[in-house]
Amino acid sequence: MKPIQIKTMIGLGLMMVFSAGCSKILDEEPRSIFTPDYFKTEAGVKGGLTAMYGHLRNIYGQAYYYNSCITGTDEATWGKDADGNFKDMDCSGVGSIQSTSFPSSILWGEAFPNINTASGVIENASAVGISNTLVAEARFFRAFDYFLLVQTFGGVPLDLGSGELKFNINPVRTSVRNTVTEVYTKAIFPDLLKAVTDLPVTARVTGGVTQTLARLFLAKAYLTYGWWLQNPNNIPTYPASDRKDPDGHDAGWYFQQAYDVAATAIDNPGSFGLVDTYYDVNWAGNDRNKELLLYADHTESSEKFNGGSLTFGSGGAPDNFSSWMLTWNYPNIRSSGISSVQREAAQALGRPWNRMAPTIEVIKNTFADKTNDSRYDGTFTTVYRGNWPKGYNPASSAPASLVNANGMSVVPGDAILTFLNEDNASVTYPAGAGISNVGAGILPGRADYVIAPGGISRIVYPGLWKLGPYRTDNGTGLGQPNAASTRPFPVAKFSELYFVAAEAAVKGAVPKAGKSARELINVIRGRAGKWRWDNNGNKAKAEDNSAALIAATPATIDINYILAERSREYYAEGYRRFDLIRTQKWAELSATYTICGTAIGDHTPVTITRTITPNLYLRPIPQGQIDGMQMSAAEKQAYQNPGYAN
Repeated sequence: MKPIQIKTMIGLGLMMVFSAGCSKILDEEPRSIFTPDYFKTEAGVKGGLTAMYGHLRNIYGQAYYYNSCITGTDEATWGKDADGNFKDMDCSGVGSIQSTSFPSSILWGEAFPNINTASGVIENASAVGISNTLVAEARFFRAFDYFLLVQTFGGVPLDLGSGELKFNINPVRTSVRNTVTEVYTKAIFPDLLKAVTDLPVTARVTGGVTQTLARLFLAKAYLTYGWWLQNPNNIPTYPASDRKDPDGHDAGWYFQQAYDVAATAIDNPGSFGLVDTYYDVNWAGNDRNKELLLYADHTESSEKFNGGSLTFGSGGAPDNFSSWMLTWNYPNIRSSGISSVQREAAQALGRPWNRMAPTIEVIKNTFADKTNDSRYDGTFTTVYRGNWPKGYNPASSAPASLVNANGMSVVPGDAILTFLNEDNASVTYPAGAGISNVGAGILPGRADYVIAPGGISRIVYPGLWKLGPYRTDNGTGLGQPNAASTRPFPVAKFSELYFVAAEAAVKGAVPKAGKSARELINVIRGRAGKWRWDNNGNKAKAEDNSAALIAATPATIDINYILAERSREYYAEGYRRFDLIRTQKWAELSATYTICGTAIGDHTPVTITRTITPNLYLRPIPQGQIDGMQMSAAEKQAYQNPGYAN
């Protein structure tokens, strides 16, 4: 097993579910003594609910889990400084996904304790007088975790030791996996249907679970289960079972349900809705906006409630360090021999980690329209601007200007290095590191160094602006660039209701008037055409290209088009693997990619081939779970997903 620099995962066996679930509550409010009787008190039930929100921080923003949802898809590959945790996920021959691969164990280790906590809340709530609306929050989270698990591992246990969906208080060292059908029909659908009925339209607390959120996940679960029943590419399931719905419904019935639930949520948004511009959805100054239905929250006002240090990043959960992964080592840029772009706790910059990289196809194809569509500009940092005075004390002692490309002068705020929107034959790249120290090129008459889309590599590439850090306490300096981000990590957005309904319509659901697949997608594309700010130019940009984007939408859209739109909308937010697994398009869309190498100054694209076999559609059951069970070797092997050795 490869060494990992984050907390050791212990207690993955189901016999540890109860104690691990309790520890989540202890994390929120430390107690010297904790017993199962605590759940029979009002404080215990409410503590359990608080823990459910807290457990999101151990999954979302946790960069190794984040990597497992993106690396190996058509959105990203491994970056120059990647270790095996990232290379394993790429399926390109530099590593392999095994039962000991750390990223596969994260969800298993976090979801089951929370499921048990949710069951404890559900069972004890009525005895202590907790309202149905609060119980519905627990039902939502239990379904939420089971939905993540079934998409990742296939069928998983509903019985953690005390019976199906029962609160377990006894150590258990055996386990039986339920089928995919059972997980959906016994756990996910009933809990979400009840949650939709009992949850409030308006959240009881900021960021709390609502009816709209439950409808989104119910619609997504219906959609995903419909695809699973249909199984267009004959991807195997495990545990092996017939793909027959116990209620006799076919895939088409579930697609219609997905459409109807999503359309109802769109028509009854409560306090939610689409933000006016794509930029403002992702601009850190507008966090927790009306489009965010659920997020793993953080704060810069308290280390206790942030869940991690405010001055340095631990590199482990519950820190939100996802934005480091697609950040290259931009402080290596040199102008007049000094680092002209300093590491700064600002959304466009942040801490370099260089573990993941976008492919050339992402830059050229996914975001082909960089003129009308604001989403490329609202996703990536493509211009790195001088900030060197912030690294001097006092700032007035810093050089007023520096020499940059073509011997031309630059001042603070000027572009130091720009990733061009299009390839340009006039770009020349000096050998090796060149005068820029990062192998960038030059264009006649420009003071900024440049790199064309076809020249991005595993070591130098556009950074991920949309998830970048944000602090209000930087003052006039660089702030805390080595700390994890205190921004909330987005888990669910209102905009996804449009995609779910559109996908269901493409799969045969009968749409409502004004809500065909094309009309739904064009709501999102229309918004993408509206500009308020130009990140590349660092200036206001009042421009509306909605009509052009809407006109460019095909008259008839298919699944590949929806997937392309989903990638433009949610690039690198962690959706991609689930999208490709659900639609069984992973191998089709991700089998090859192009990127330049790991050496500074390498601008020669190489096409890489991935080997994506059907068994990889399911992740392996973590080895810690297998080892912790008192079962025979044959039973343990049967517990594991096919294609993975114990």
